[in-house]
Amino acid sequence: MIIDADVHITPFKDNDLCITAEQLIEILDEAKIDKARAQPHSPYIRTNLNACLKYVYEAAKKYPARLLGFGWVDPSLGMDDARDTVKRCLYEYGFYGVKFNGALHQFFVDDPKIVFPLVEEIAKAQKIAAFHSACDAYEKTHPYRVMHVAKAFPDVPILMVHMGGAAVNDLSQAAIEAAQQCPNITLVGSEARAGSILKAIKTLGANRVCFGSDTPFEIARVELAKYHALLDGYVTQEEKDMVLGKNIERIFSQIKI
Repeated sequence: MIIDADVHITPFKDNDLCITAEQLIEILDEAKIDKARAQPHSPYIRTNLNACLKYVYEAAKKYPARLLGFGWVDPSLGMDDARDTVKRCLYEYGFYGVKFNGALHQFFVDDPKIVFPLVEEIAKAQKIAAFHSACDAYEKTHPYRVMHVAKAFPDVPILMVHMGGAAVNDLSQAAIEAAQQCPNITLVGSEARAGSILKAIKTLGANRVCFGSDTPFEIARVELAKYHALLDGYVTQEEKDMVLGKNIERIFSQIKI
């Protein structure tokens, strides 16, 4: 079972990178990926987020064997709207969790006034929080900021997406150190350097790292081929299976939807 822990879909055609659920299924089939954690492609017009979330919900219902629905929140639209969005994601849509992207929406991911109240809602629902943590806006999304959230909410499973990469620079060492201090953090190596992924596995254990392609921003079959080349001969088959699917499957299996 191969599960991609980081993909995006949308009903809007804001640019050439936007793909529908049906296009994603074709991509997954081509790459021989069984399932994917599907979340919205953040819309060009931010107020279209509600339509994107509804689309992900409907797509996950239409393709339950392929898509694992996941929410998204944009606090820049206002805290009342953000809280309503999180509750809709958790209860009405039954998503596995909610994603925060401080780079796109210009907020510090450990802001106690903006982020903590929303993570509290996720904690109440006993679901997952995912955080964009990369070098494109490292002051706002630094792995240590995600660590602050993980320490404040130790019972909330947290996915650190990109594990400090996804840019010219690399904060993967900080991501590894954050995960060492917080057992509730799992690293998603989408758009992360191969050496950084391998170092994370060797340091944290194969049970703490997940494969992700960041489709459509990257090419799923190429990213999966990178993982095969990286892991073959360097880890056991059991460890490889963990990274390519069993870890995210285990985390999601503990969530009631």
